[in-house]
Amino acid sequence: MFVELLLGILVVAIIADTLSKRRRNLMLEKAGIRGPKPVPILGNLLQLLDNNKSSIFNVMDNFTSKYGSIVRLWMANHCILIVRDVKVFEDVFKSSRLITKNSHYGLLEVWLGDGLLMSSGSKWFSRRKIITPTFHFKILEEFVEIFDQQSTVLIKRLMEKADGKTVVRMFPYVCLMALDIITETAMGVKVHAQENPEFPYSKALTETSSIMSDRLIKPFDRFDGYYRIFHNRKYHHLQECIKIMHNFTDQIIAERREALQKSLKKKMLQPVGSADEMGIKKRMALLDVLLQSTVDGKPLSDMDIREEVDTFMFGGHDTTTSSISFTLHLLSRHPEIQEKVLEEIYSVIGEDKEKPVTMKDLHELKYLECVIKESLRLYPSVPMIGRFIEEDIVLNGITIPANTNITLLMYAAMKDPENFPKPEEFLPERFMCTDDANKINPFAYVPFSAGPRNCIGQKFAMAEMKSTISKILRHFELLPLGEEVKPFVKLVLGSETDAQLGLKPRT
Repeated sequence: MFVELLLGILVVAIIADTLSKRRRNLMLEKAGIRGPKPVPILGNLLQLLDNNKSSIFNVMDNFTSKYGSIVRLWMANHCILIVRDVKVFEDVFKSSRLITKNSHYGLLEVWLGDGLLMSSGSKWFSRRKIITPTFHFKILEEFVEIFDQQSTVLIKRLMEKADGKTVVRMFPYVCLMALDIITETAMGVKVHAQENPEFPYSKALTETSSIMSDRLIKPFDRFDGYYRIFHNRKYHHLQECIKIMHNFTDQIIAERREALQKSLKKKMLQPVGSADEMGIKKRMALLDVLLQSTVDGKPLSDMDIREEVDTFMFGGHDTTTSSISFTLHLLSRHPEIQEKVLEEIYSVIGEDKEKPVTMKDLHELKYLECVIKESLRLYPSVPMIGRFIEEDIVLNGITIPANTNITLLMYAAMKDPENFPKPEEFLPERFMCTDDANKINPFAYVPFSAGPRNCIGQKFAMAEMKSTISKILRHFELLPLGEEVKPFVKLVLGSETDAQLGLKPRT
C-alpha cells in the first residue's frame, strides 16, 4: 500500500511538472532553442552535479558549442537560457523592463536583503536615484586620498616579499586593501584589515563570499532545505558570519545616525576630513548619503540603509581585488607593456614614489586604463550575469516566454574572435582611441554590465584600480615568477593558482 501511494504521488508530481513546463517548452521549441534532454521533475540537475568552480566555463562552452548561442536548461522547475549572442545582450541591456535579477541571486538575499543589487521595479529605481550622487566627481575626488593611503599600507606589506625571487600571491594582499578602502568609503570607518586580517567583520565577509560561491556552483546546494540537512555545519557558520556583518553594520549606522542628529541640532556641519574618537571619517560616505535621503518624503529605515551598505561591501571589494590582481599578473608577463605603463606614470605623476596622486592624475593615465580594460576583457571580474523574464518578450526577434531565467555569458562574448581579433592575446592597444577601437561592439565588451542596470560604481572602481596599480608600479618591477592563472568562478572571477608574480624594488 505504501509503495503504491508513493508511485501515485510520483505520477501526480510528474504530470504537474510536465504541465507547468509545457508552455515554456513549446515556445522555446518553436523558437528553435534547444538544450540537453531533461528528466521529469529534476530537469538537468543531474547533468550538472559534477560542476565545480573551475569546470563551469567548459560546461557552458560545451553547451553553446553543441546547442547554439542560446541553450535551454531546466533546474527543477526553473527554466534557464544560457546566452552568448551579443544581439540578445543588446536587447537585454537596453531594456528598462528587464531589470529583475534571476533566481540564482536569491542565495544572497539572506545577506544583502533587497538592496540595489537584488531589488527591482520602483524600489530599484528610487534607490538608484538616491545612490547615484554618491559617485559624483567631487565625492570621488575625496576618495582618491583613501585609495592612496591604503595602497601605501599595501606597499609596506609587499616590501617584505620584494626580493626578486619570492613568488607572491596577490589576491590576499589586494583583498585586504580593498576591504579597507570600501569600509572607509562606504561606511566612513577604518577597520585596518591589512594590519589585522583576523578582524571579525573582515573575516566574516571573506568566509561568507567563499561559502556563497560554493553554493552557487552546486545545483542542489542552492536549495536551503537540502543545504541545511547535508551541510549543516557550513550552513550555521554562514549564519554566524552574516550575523557578525549585520551587527557591525547596524552599530555603525546607529553611531552615524546619532552623530548626524547631534550635528543637526547644533545646526552645524561636521568638519570635512576630521575624525572623531570612534575613528569615523567625517567626509561624505555612502552611509551619510543614505542617512540624509528620503523616499516619498520618508527617511530610509535602518534596515533599508543596511541593505545598501552591505551590498556595497559585497560588490566593492571582491570585484576590484580580482581586476587588480589579474592586471598585475598580466603586466608581470608582458614587460614591454609594463615599461610603457611606467613611462606614462612618470610623465603624469613624476618619479617621486611617495607623491600622492590626484583625480586629475588618474584621469590622465590613458594607457593604464587601456591595460585595465584589456585585463577585464580577458579576466572579467563578473564573467556572467542573470536576468528574469517576468512576461513574454521578444529578444533579437525571438519570443522568450515569461517565468524564464537568462544567464548572459559575457566572458564568452569578450573572447569571441568575431568581436575581438586574436582574443587570447593581451593587447591593450585595441582600446586606444583609434578607428579599430571605435568598431568594438559596446555590447560585446560589458565588464561593468550596460544599460540602466550597469555598475553604479564603475568610475569608483576604475579610479581605485588606477591608483593602486600605478602605486605598485612606482615601487616595484613585476617579475614573471610562479604559475599561470587558472580562472574559476566564485561570486566573482578568481584563480586556482591565485595571481602569482615576483616583486623587485625600483631604485
